Order: sequence, then structure tokens, then C-alpha cells
Amino acid sequence: MTLDIAADLIGLLADTTTEPRPDIQLEALTLAVAADLPVLLWGEPGIGKTAALTQLAATLDLPLTTVIASVHEPTDFSGLPVIGADPAVHGVPMAPPDWAVRLANSGRGLLFLDELSTAPPAVQAALLRLVLERRVGALTLPPGVRIVAAANPRGSAADGWELSAPLANRFVHLQWTYDHEVVVRGLGGTWPRAALPTLDRARLGEAVAYARRGVTGMLTVRPKLVHQLPQSETKRGGPWPSPRTWEMAVRLIAFATAAGTSREVLSMLVRGVVGDGPGLELLATLDRMDLPDPEELLADPAGAVLPGRGDLRQAVLQGIVEAVRSRADRKRWEAAWILLVKALDGGTPDLVVVPAGQLAELRRDDWPMPVGVERLAGAMTVARMAA
Repeated sequence: MTLDIAADLIGLLADTTTEPRPDIQLEALTLAVAADLPVLLWGEPGIGKTAALTQLAATLDLPLTTVIASVHEPTDFSGLPVIGADPAVHGVPMAPPDWAVRLANSGRGLLFLDELSTAPPAVQAALLRLVLERRVGALTLPPGVRIVAAANPRGSAADGWELSAPLANRFVHLQWTYDHEVVVRGLGGTWPRAALPTLDRARLGEAVAYARRGVTGMLTVRPKLVHQLPQSETKRGGPWPSPRTWEMAVRLIAFATAAGTSREVLSMLVRGVVGDGPGLELLATLDRMDLPDPEELLADPAGAVLPGRGDLRQAVLQGIVEAVRSRADRKRWEAAWILLVKALDGGTPDLVVVPAGQLAELRRDDWPMPVGVERLAGAMTVARMAA
């Protein structure tokens, strides 16, 4: 009787609810899951990686299969040899373990490979085919199965190993941290709700073209980044650029574009496959692709819309000056001044100092001072005083 009451109390404690709540970690995870890319969550013990995966599986209505990588033998992933009636004729098939058979029979599910950084090198080698090809022995997991893993940094893992470079290069690496407010509300019974991204069917073709153009455009001018194996063993166990991870980046950008994902989420994902440096370069390339054409701005300066971000606005202004320099006439020169005045609205004075100076140098003797230039003069004075 006492245990029955205890069970009732435990049930009440487990009775929680969810709420829609902005969470870029969760958004990045669900988008990578939707894109059918293996994800590896890195974080210290006890911060909720396993709980997040359990909640994700429940929200998406996917059966969760947890496999602790470190307590399995390599044959648990490569398959156990089973000798049949006539091995010389039929060979020796590699039988998959029971968890793989259950996933295959279900046709869908979330395979959670936990404690990946405590798996010895032989087990990591056996996991290569599972993570990339979804094969376990002679069995191929169905397309409805998604793979997510979790690992602790070597310093906080029990008998931890560095992740091998081939295995690390197959994952989207996400640094998992806890949010104080999320934890407090969760302990109160309300956790963030995971949801797969909503893809705009009308934008699918555009999203693929955009992703391919961004990645290929960057690698055309930065060929050394196509494959760059890190020198240190620790960095090899994280995200780094290779043809495989650039292909993953294309898929993630396409999904993020079709879903209208925020730049913060896209940044986490891109840096999670090719690393921080190459990832930031790729994001800068994508930003430049989104910049308006200087010629279109000069043709209609009154109706022009400039980027809100300061760095992008400055890049647009520099492009406008270069466009006028390449084909200077009074109408284009005056249009450029209108755009510089417009750049002051919602911006900072220092953004216009350099382009205004360069534009002033292009003035010809018979061109009068443009309307509104006095506003720029005041802004440039303020900027110089602040400097």
C-alpha cells in the first residue's frame, strides 16, 4: 500500500506540460532532425541533454530507443556473425541487435546514442556505418529513423576518449547549455515545446538554389576551405570542413531558408558542421548575397530600403559609392547622397563618414551641393568628435 501511494506521488511529479517558447538550441536541434542529419549534443553532465531528447521524441510522437554506446561491443553495431546451413553457399550474415530490429519493424523512431565520448575507438569505428549509412549488420534502418547522440567533454566524461575524426565529421555538433529560466519553469512543471519547422513548399526550389549558390560561391574564392583537417586531436573531434560537411551545410541552409529560420539558429547549425571560422565566413557570404543591388537603389533612392544591421548597411553604402565611381554623372551622384541621408535614419553617424568623404571627392565643379547634405555634415562632425 505504501509503495502504491509512493507510485501515485511519483506519477504526479512526472505530470508536466509544455508551452511554446523561443529556444534557439531546440530550434536548431529540430531543424537538423527534420533535415535527417545526425546530431551530436555536447554538454556537461546533468544539464538536460537526455531529458531534451526524451521530450523531443514525445512531442514528435516518435518511439525513443536509447543505446549507451560505451557499454556495447563493436559487434553490437557491425552485426554478429550467424552461421547458416551452408556458409560456403550463403555466406555468413551479420545479424543486427534487437533494438535495431525493433526500429526497423516500427519504421520510424528516434535513435539516441548516449555517452558517445566514453565509447572506445573500436566502438567508434563500428558506429561509422550506422551514423552515415544507417546500416546495422545486414539491416538498413528505414528513412523514418532519426539519429541523435550526446557526449560530455573529455574532461568531464567517465573514462572519456576524444571523438575520432571520421565519426565527428558525420555529425552536426551542437553545444548544449542550460537556460536558467527554462530550468526554473521546467521544475515548476512547464517545459519548452519542441516542434518541427514549418517548411514553405513554394520556397523549396528557391531555398535549394540559394543554399548551393552560397556554399559554392564561397568555396570558389576560398578553395583551401574545401577540406581542412584540424591539426590537434581535440579539434578533430569537433566540427571541421570537408566535402561531406559542406554538403550538410547546403542541406541545413536550404531547410533554414524554406522554414524562415532565424540567423542565430542558422549560425549554430552552420558552425556545427564546418566549424566556427569557415561557418562565419559562409554566413558573411550569405549576408552579401542578400544585399540589395546598388544600381536598383540608385534608380529609386526615395523608395530604397536599406539593411537594418550596421555592417550590412555599411557594405551597401560602400557598394553605392563604387557604383557611382564606375559611372559618374550628376543624377547618380545626387541619388547617392539621398541614400546616405536615408542611412542616417535608424543608423549611427560613423557609418556614413567614409562613404560621404569618398562621394564628395567625386563631385565635379559644375555640380551644386545636393539637398539634405547639411544633415550629413552635422553627423560627420559628431562622428569625428566621438572618435
